[in-house]
Amino acid sequence: MASPFPGGPHPAGHLPQRSPANKADDGARRLHSPLRLPSASRKTFAVKKRPAPAPPATLPPPLRGYLYFTAAVTGAAIMIIEILGAKMLSPYIGLSHFVWTAQIAVTLVALACGYYAGGRLADQSPQLARLYWAILAAALYLVLTVHLCEPLAYWCLDFSLPVGSLLASALLFFIPLALLATTGPYLVRVITSTVAGVGGNVGRLTAISTLGSLAGTLLIGYLLIPLLPNSRTMTGTALGLMLVSAGYFLFTRRRGAAALLLLLALGAAAAGQRSLSSTPAYAHVVELFRGNSHFGQLQVVDARAYPYRMYLNDNLVQNTYDPERKLSVSLFTCALAGLADVYTPRLADALCIGLGVGIVPMELAHRGVRVDVVEINPAVVPVAVRFFDLQTNQIHLTLDDGRHFLNRCRRQYDAVILDAFLGDSSPTHLFTREAFSAIRRVLRPGGTLVINSFGSLDEGRDFFSTSLHHTLQAVFPSVRAHASGDGAIFFVASDQPELAFRREPDLSRVHPYILREVQSLYAGVVHPAPAHGRILTDDFNPAEFYDARNREDFRRKLALAARQM
Repeated sequence: MASPFPGGPHPAGHLPQRSPANKADDGARRLHSPLRLPSASRKTFAVKKRPAPAPPATLPPPLRGYLYFTAAVTGAAIMIIEILGAKMLSPYIGLSHFVWTAQIAVTLVALACGYYAGGRLADQSPQLARLYWAILAAALYLVLTVHLCEPLAYWCLDFSLPVGSLLASALLFFIPLALLATTGPYLVRVITSTVAGVGGNVGRLTAISTLGSLAGTLLIGYLLIPLLPNSRTMTGTALGLMLVSAGYFLFTRRRGAAALLLLLALGAAAAGQRSLSSTPAYAHVVELFRGNSHFGQLQVVDARAYPYRMYLNDNLVQNTYDPERKLSVSLFTCALAGLADVYTPRLADALCIGLGVGIVPMELAHRGVRVDVVEINPAVVPVAVRFFDLQTNQIHLTLDDGRHFLNRCRRQYDAVILDAFLGDSSPTHLFTREAFSAIRRVLRPGGTLVINSFGSLDEGRDFFSTSLHHTLQAVFPSVRAHASGDGAIFFVASDQPELAFRREPDLSRVHPYILREVQSLYAGVVHPAPAHGRILTDDFNPAEFYDARNREDFRRKLALAARQM
């Protein structure tokens, strides 16, 4: 029987037996074995090794240091582009999770493609000049994005929000991100002189690039976005990359290329300065103010044909004000203060979550109500004071996130007004069962919660509105909803056994332009479909996903209206 272990160890008792023929063969093998030959003969059969390729010349320490600097700068630029890209698109397509998902996805795909292409190109021709020309190309493309962002974003409004977000991010930022991603493989190939040093070089370059990314993240998040226009920040990033490329060519004494790059850098800087200093000419409005913040671009414009002043956040009109009458021309401001007044048995003090431009808190203060205000965006306060007659001495203002304030609050109020918006949507963490439970805790018995929301009651598009109604019912015994007919839905919730008007609405401070709408709103009690939606919780709140169609239609309408201005 053949052994199941040919050529290997055999179990005890199953050693193979040699035949005479096998023994003869063994002898022949011993006779001709190289182990039996004399030492002189063994040299004849030795395998000659090929000479190892000469290691590349060691890089001069200054050049090596400059390559490390390049890794840090490109790492910072990648993070700046990723974060700033979403901010540049937000005035047109918003800042929903679809937008951030698209931006992150495009960034990751671009990095993967850049890493792969950079590795292949570095193996083919590890010439540093190629890398720095690629960095220059990325910089030039970034300059173009400043001018292409608006028309591309408006074109993408014709698609659904998920598709439009992906298209806009890919067309604007894929190429520069992929070009910058070639830096890592290139530098590893150039710096590494022996196989023994691969691990250390990869680790060192990765660490330096990551630290650069950290610096870029902190720089864009805490300094550049709130202090500089997006166009200047992107142009400045492109300028920095151009200077890095120019520095390499100066270092290698290629003065012609360096001079060309310096001229391009100066041209980019001049173009960025012109775009910053030029005030857009609008057909129907006069721009009074424009500034950046952590929570979007802020604008104040005056209508040419009417005595109306508008406040815009990321190109979306957030409020309309008549500075001559000192009255709001936006329905929701009258509705919030008015509904709190008619439903609350005794309105002595109120908490406003969201300042807006101060019109609702000032209206309550005008009625003799003590008002606490929580506002997350400090940049809006001076705008409200300067252009919308906010008097900070008549309210008690706290700069904080609304949910954070509620969790720490020890006061109680007769009414809480929830009017928090980021562009075209409300922060989802303020619309959960847990958030409403925190609000009920700070309400006095019989107090009311009034919510400003935007949604639809049409079947198939009513997920957010019906879910909001269910969530309020899970916390408060009584809930009512008023609709204006233009997408605005106002919810009133209380621990009262039954909600009813405690007094007639005061229409004396309602602007004549919206008087009929306000009257219709008070009478317009609506009933969301009880079988639709779900209770929203901190753990599961898919409102943004299911309400995407409403939000994209709303944003498309307002963005196009802003473009027509």
